[in-house]
Amino acid sequence: MLRSPAECPRCGTVQPLIARDDDGAGLCGPCVGFAADYTCTQCGRAGNPHSRGRCAHCVLAERVSALLAGPDGTVVPQLEPLAAALASLPSPFPAIQWIKESPNTRLLAQLAAEGQALSHELLDELPPSRNQRYIRQLLVHTGVLDERHEDLERIPGWLEHELADKPGAHAKLARPFLHWFLLRRARQRAAIRHHPASADRDLRRRVSVALDFLAWMDQRGLALGDLAQEHIDDWITGATSQRRYLIRHFLKWTTSRRLTRELTIPSIPSQEPQNLLDEDDRWPLLQRCLTDDALPTDVRAAGAITLLFGPSTERLCHLTPEHLKFGEKHAHLVLGRHPVLLPPRLAELLRHLAEQPLLRPQLSRVHPGPQWLFPGMVPGKPISTHGMTQKLNRHGIPVRTARNAALAALAADLPSPILADVTGMHRHTALRWVAYARRDWAEYLAARAATHTKKPQERNERE
Repeated sequence: MLRSPAECPRCGTVQPLIARDDDGAGLCGPCVGFAADYTCTQCGRAGNPHSRGRCAHCVLAERVSALLAGPDGTVVPQLEPLAAALASLPSPFPAIQWIKESPNTRLLAQLAAEGQALSHELLDELPPSRNQRYIRQLLVHTGVLDERHEDLERIPGWLEHELADKPGAHAKLARPFLHWFLLRRARQRAAIRHHPASADRDLRRRVSVALDFLAWMDQRGLALGDLAQEHIDDWITGATSQRRYLIRHFLKWTTSRRLTRELTIPSIPSQEPQNLLDEDDRWPLLQRCLTDDALPTDVRAAGAITLLFGPSTERLCHLTPEHLKFGEKHAHLVLGRHPVLLPPRLAELLRHLAEQPLLRPQLSRVHPGPQWLFPGMVPGKPISTHGMTQKLNRHGIPVRTARNAALAALAADLPSPILADVTGMHRHTALRWVAYARRDWAEYLAARAATHTKKPQERNERE
């Protein structure tokens, strides 16, 4: 009650209401004979007492000023938007605790104390870490830094740290391979995508494989101009995983620059979906998501969507209320070009997620952004794909096998163009799923149906 002052119905003053009258209405301390004064000695506001007669709002403003102090002891003009956003948080107590304990604030205080103008380039010079990524997004969210396609633009900084212990000759190849080939094409794709996708992991893998290949060549005394098909075959043959097939991207670039001759890199062997969740497990798990109030609401909604429609985790994490269409009788979810009908219980879960107040105090944002159905810990960002996967797995929902089972079931009933339209997957991917489902999944379902038919017959014979 001390943190939620309101107007006392008896005296009309705004005070913490610490008691109730016979009708259940809240009353302030003076009206019930309790003379404690909860008025801040600094700003005069009632409630939210913290220390030394001051309220938590005033203490938070003081802590923010100390956190963002530059070399002269005052907040530099560049950080004033961030200072204003932090000081105006509606719930000051968690913010005070965050400033005191978070490793993110230690990095922020260090950057402010150094007095340098903050920029993306300055942050790129820091070792890649969660704290660095959080502080960058915090500065973007509050308008201190311009927004950029972070999944792509942080890769050059990552590469420089990767090249710190690599030979100079490798660095001279890796930098143009990343900047002139990989990033240029990735930026073009990002500009036209309707749904965001994390490209950084794929690009890092391609660069890492290129660096491994260059080290492999050094061990054999090979130069790029010496590469022959037998060398590529040896590289692929020695692979313990499919990762080495990614060398195709580096060799495509070297060939276009006339650094290597034309070489053939085998295609990655196609693999069928593995470890599909059994239907006997899938439906009870879906029932649990729809009915078990002990599960968190976001877990229930995300799990049910995965078990029913099998969207990628990236697409799932980036859902917003705009992807929901509520009508008088039915509700739909837009995953691709055409909305899909939602079961009533799942529709209510998603409506609750769209309408519920945010659990954590949110910093004010310079430019309005989307409201995520599954918000993350980083300001203005949805939950990460890794975080979502871990969360669902912790609650007994195996994401990969559940998604595979949902897509196989859909592909067994839908033509590939419709499957692509309702799930948002690429049409070529939809074709592969339908081909797989019509061949193997139908046989699996038929086998299971035969098993269920046989069991009652066996019981009757025994009886």
